[in-house]
Amino acid sequence: MTKPRLIDLPKICDPRGNLSFIESEGHVPFEVKRCYWIYDVPGGMYRDGHAFREQDEFIVALSGSFDVVLNDGNGEQRFHMSRSYYGLFVPRMTWRSIDNFSTNSVALVLSSTPYDPNDYIEDFDEFIKQKNG
Repeated sequence: MTKPRLIDLPKICDPRGNLSFIESEGHVPFEVKRCYWIYDVPGGMYRDGHAFREQDEFIVALSGSFDVVLNDGNGEQRFHMSRSYYGLFVPRMTWRSIDNFSTNSVALVLSSTPYDPNDYIEDFDEFIKQKNG
């Protein structure tokens, strides 16, 4: 079973400004099928949790900061995301919520699958039931 983990991204330092990049199946442990971003979240706000049956994710704080809270059914981990040169791999069947947004933060999310509303588990008790089989 794959575990959540922080993954360092390339960081090219330059006096004119730094540059980082992501390559599908290179830096991210899956082929990227979809990309979306979360922005204009008022400071301190919370994004409700959910899990995916099939989708893996990779989350990067492009601007500002926020916390990603993960639960694998056995316990909770909190990851503070505040730099654009690392990302968080979130494997499928992991409950994920995001909170503690700073003002003007931007969360980039890369997904291993196209959007499928049937892949979402939006009830924590149902997630636990499916996780435990």
